[in-house]
Amino acid sequence: MDPVGQDINLNSPNKGLGPAGGVDSLTGVSVEGGAMGVAAVNTLPPGLTEEEAEELYSELTKVEEEINTLRQVLLAKEKHSADLKRKLGLSPLNELKQNLTKGWQDVQTSNAYKKTSETLSVAGQKTTAALSTMGTALSRKLGDMRALPFSNSFGNYSIRQSISMPTMRNSPTFKSFEDKVGNIKLG
Repeated sequence: MDPVGQDINLNSPNKGLGPAGGVDSLTGVSVEGGAMGVAAVNTLPPGLTEEEAEELYSELTKVEEEINTLRQVLLAKEKHSADLKRKLGLSPLNELKQNLTKGWQDVQTSNAYKKTSETLSVAGQKTTAALSTMGTALSRKLGDMRALPFSNSFGNYSIRQSISMPTMRNSPTFKSFEDKVGNIKLG
């Protein structure tokens, strides 16, 4: 896995560096005496000396090596975790079910969910009350119409006029009914 001749000792000052002298096969930068040669870099950032640049390159190399080591450790831990789960009979589907159950419980205990539930409950109660009031008014109006003789229920209008839709739509009773129902559609 490691290139031949690469020092992988984490405590070594030369870790991750190729053999002394020559060119590093990964970066193409010359390596002198176990440290990257700053002379191979054409320009230095302003205010940075060659010695400081060497220290920074050395530290960068150490940090990158530690990152690689941590990745290897993480992969080993993930494999071990998967083995333990397999031995315990925990499948990804079971884990998903547990996560969904926990997530739903978290949602139900959240303040936003409680407020939404309360709001919907109040809206439902108000809608029920409005429909009840509308039903009562409609029943009363129908009762009033039944109490009158058939010929008197249309007043001075002919049957044809009272049944026609435009006339009905413009009547105060229909408008009142329309206002109470609003945009509610049954079906």
